[in-house]
Amino acid sequence: MSNIIWKIKTFEEFTVPELYAVLKARIDVFVIEQNCPYPDLDNYDQKAIHIWAEEDGDVLAYCRVFDKGIKYDETSLGRVLTTEKARGKSLGKLLIKYAVETIENRFHTSEIRISAQDYLLKFYGDFGFEDTGKKYLEDDIPHTEMIRK
Repeated sequence: MSNIIWKIKTFEEFTVPELYAVLKARIDVFVIEQNCPYPDLDNYDQKAIHIWAEEDGDVLAYCRVFDKGIKYDETSLGRVLTTEKARGKSLGKLLIKYAVETIENRFHTSEIRISAQDYLLKFYGDFGFEDTGKKYLEDDIPHTEMIRK
């Protein structure tokens, strides 16, 4: 894991190979691994800032962040993933750290609302996210809305 490159880009800044690699990672994790057919291409990518780690052109970890008023009144982050070959290397923690820093630097707020898969509640809790008590099924997977003030 030595040649890891971190990238932060708007939709317009993507190269075609980067976009392909990011979409492939999202489909591999959310659709194939989690056995969850859902509309990944939701017309929000154009409004997001995309953050990811790659090695030799393969995406290892990824998420997208949004300014206030796009997904929620607050800023938000989502589509958080670590690909199979990158798990157990703490890239997910680094990813959230970079995502929070990006939101603070670009959108000048530390208030972030997310929709977290329930098994990740403690993971996000370590970054200051708190359970709002709002729980729901999204694509048959239990989620909880969390907020970081």
